[in-house]
Amino acid sequence: MRSEQDRTTQYQEGSLTLPGTVMLGTGVMIGAGIFALTGQMAQMTGVLFPLAFLAAAVIVAFSAYSYIKISNAWPSAGGIGMYLHKAYGNRLPTAFNALLMYFSMVIAQSFLARTFGSYTMQLFGGDESGRMVPILGVSLILVAFLINLLGNRMIQGVASFIGILKIGGILIFGLVGVWIADSISVDFSTPGEAGTVGNFLGATALGILAFKGFTTITNSGSEVKDPHRNVGRAIVISIAACVVIYTLVGFAVASNLSLAEIIETRDYSLAAAARPALGEYGVWFTVAIAMMATAGGILASIFAVSRMLAMLTEMKLVPHSHFGMPGTIQKHTLVYTVVLGLVLTAFFDLSRIAALGIVFYLVMDIAIHWGVLRYLRADVKANAWVPATAIMLDMLALGGFVWVKINSDPFVIGVAVATMVVIAIAEQVFLTRFARTRESGHEGTHVHHHH
Repeated sequence: MRSEQDRTTQYQEGSLTLPGTVMLGTGVMIGAGIFALTGQMAQMTGVLFPLAFLAAAVIVAFSAYSYIKISNAWPSAGGIGMYLHKAYGNRLPTAFNALLMYFSMVIAQSFLARTFGSYTMQLFGGDESGRMVPILGVSLILVAFLINLLGNRMIQGVASFIGILKIGGILIFGLVGVWIADSISVDFSTPGEAGTVGNFLGATALGILAFKGFTTITNSGSEVKDPHRNVGRAIVISIAACVVIYTLVGFAVASNLSLAEIIETRDYSLAAAARPALGEYGVWFTVAIAMMATAGGILASIFAVSRMLAMLTEMKLVPHSHFGMPGTIQKHTLVYTVVLGLVLTAFFDLSRIAALGIVFYLVMDIAIHWGVLRYLRADVKANAWVPATAIMLDMLALGGFVWVKINSDPFVIGVAVATMVVIAIAEQVFLTRFARTRESGHEGTHVHHHH
């Protein structure tokens, strides 16, 4: 390991086991997805929302193929940043899409933090003032930041412990909810206005947010034992586990609440669904699981996101300033990640945070599949039709989602587009400047570019 002033990032090869890696992945996936998205998806597509979860799983299954192929070929702790670099070289598409992934992961943190606040306040009869949810969310991010400073083993231990409790708890919730419900039948015959194709695609896009945690596994690449086999395995196991859990919970919620109730309680619909089924104890139980799930998710997410930004910094793809802080680049990126998460948590509500996250993520995801299709297909031995299908499905979901949001909340689409334009311009300026300084400093060096 090179160490100039000990600024470099330290990775511990073989420090994550297969079960530990699966726990990290499902930890991030189950955290946001199931607790806050259920109600938002129901608001978009009515009673068809359990089917939207399944549609999202199908899209993610096609998506996962590219990630599995690349991570089998080049396991890396930089994960997606490294994959983009393999496809596009030291150019704007790499930096732009890697930053979109970075922002979508920071957004996921804020989403988890707000969800934590929304559920916790159910113990106190809700948040009338609207102030407590962001305050609790901000506090949680700060605690996760402190645990992250303690290192890998600690993170894996805490995340695994929380993961086991959470997954067990959610399974109990789903099984008991379905068992107690008067009937497990969900009436799909009258979807009404919400049942239009655009709305269903929009809800499916939101559902993808519930699965995108599998990318956390790719970011832990070089630290997983026997990564060439285990990264792909961990991704498949995580997605399969989440499909079972989400379907179960979707039916439990739909069986215990009317559509109007699911939409009304969309930020904490699982706790609301527990009330008619299991009374106040059920609400406490669900809130406890939600608190653990979101806390575990934030822990794993901050870990992965700061890791990725450190990688981009070392690859000289993003500007970096120490701001006078001591320690490694990864410590600095951890601080930036937390500060950004705190700002989003304090000022954006849940549905807007989710909307930004899904737009950024799907644009980046399309770029990954295009990179595999166009540049890496032979290197990673991929079948062309799988990434091609993934691109088509991503575009369908993104198109449906943007259409719904332009009609209901155009502001958030404006913010997403403006942010992407700013990222693209800033990165182009940075990369051009950096290329100039490098050329003046190293005459005659050749950098590999794709044409």
